[in-house]
Amino acid sequence: MKDNFKGKLFVFSAPSGSGKTTIVRHLLAQKKFNLAFSISATSRAPRGFEKHGEDYYFISLQDFKNHIKADNFLEWEEVYRDNFYGTLKTEVERLWAQKKHVIFDIDVAGGLRIKKKFPTQTLSVFVKPPSIDELKIRLKKRKTETEEKINMRIAKASVELATAPQFDKIIKNYDLEVALEEAEVLIGEFLDLKKSES
Repeated sequence: MKDNFKGKLFVFSAPSGSGKTTIVRHLLAQKKFNLAFSISATSRAPRGFEKHGEDYYFISLQDFKNHIKADNFLEWEEVYRDNFYGTLKTEVERLWAQKKHVIFDIDVAGGLRIKKKFPTQTLSVFVKPPSIDELKIRLKKRKTETEEKINMRIAKASVELATAPQFDKIIKNYDLEVALEEAEVLIGEFLDLKKSES
C-alpha cells in the first residue's frame, strides 16, 4: 500500500438506551470532523427499518463464526446467546482508504478492545445515562423489544456502568444538548491535538 492514511478512531460505548447513537449521528453530521461510521457485523436479524450495509452487516451465525476462525475481526463479542456483534478489519480499512476518521457505536467490551489495539489513535468515550430507571423508561419507549429482552439489557447495563472509568472520557447524557456539545469539543480537541503533535 503506497498510501498509508491512518485516521483516528472514536469509540462511543454505553448501555443500550443511553443515547450514544444519537450522539454519534450528530457527530457524523459535522463535516469539519471528516468522520465515517464503522458498520458493525451482527448475527441477529434486522429490527424495524434496519438496512444491511447501512445499520449493520447482517450475516448468519455460521458466517460470523467462520469470520472469527479466520481472525477477520478487530473485536467481536457474544452479547447475548448466539447473538454476536463485531467489527470487521476490512471495515476500518475501507474507511481509512477514503481518508476518513472512524467513529464506532459499539458495546463496552468491543470499545475497550479497539482502544487496546490502537492506544494512541483511539479516543474512547463512555456515555452515561442519568440512571438505570431512566434507561428502562427509554428502552420501553422504543417498543422494539419484549419485557424479557429489556430486563436482560438492564441487567447488562449495571455491569457496563462499572467499566466507565476504563474509558478516556465520560459524557453524562442528562441533557442531550449539553452532551452533544461536549462530544463535539472532545472530538475537536483530539483531532487538533494530534495535528499539532505531528
